[in-house]
Amino acid sequence: MALRLVISLILLSGVTACRKSSTSEKPAAAPPRIDACSLITNIEVQQIQGSPITDVKRSDQADGRFRTAQCFYNAETFNKSVSLALTQGDPASATPGDAREFWKATFGAYDGTAKEEKGDEEKKKSLREQDEEKGRPPKKIEGIGDAAYWTANRMGGALYVLKNHVFIRVSVGGPESEEAKINECKALAEKALSRL
Repeated sequence: MALRLVISLILLSGVTACRKSSTSEKPAAAPPRIDACSLITNIEVQQIQGSPITDVKRSDQADGRFRTAQCFYNAETFNKSVSLALTQGDPASATPGDAREFWKATFGAYDGTAKEEKGDEEKKKSLREQDEEKGRPPKKIEGIGDAAYWTANRMGGALYVLKNHVFIRVSVGGPESEEAKINECKALAEKALSRL
């Protein structure tokens, strides 16, 4: 489910990039470029995950509208490693995307904020059928950011958190229960959000 959601996010960003605005308004200025690895320290990850961090790997990807900065915290006990990704409007783009709008398009169906359009009832039925095939839908998580969802499958899960016009994705490893992983991800996300 989480992998499918990530793939959907990537595909949606490509479709969004293809659309052209029919209004003459200029888009809001994109926020400054954010380094995902500056949002959580190695010590904080170690304290929450209980394993020393041996390496940190950065990567960035931009599609002309959105920029995703990733940070992988490699733990000494590998299954305690942490992945943090931050998606924002691409500061290098003349027409940066709005992560909040992207969020609404992705998670709006689960919280009722998706825009209703002609034929949406049929789309909703199709989405419900797809959700039944894929497993459970994202779980709304209260008390963090502007909105948050936990996505899970049999391999693990990830917490997505929206704050202003960026969103982060935090994923942890380990043998803990889903509830414990949600709590670890929330603790890490709170650290990251405090530095945005």
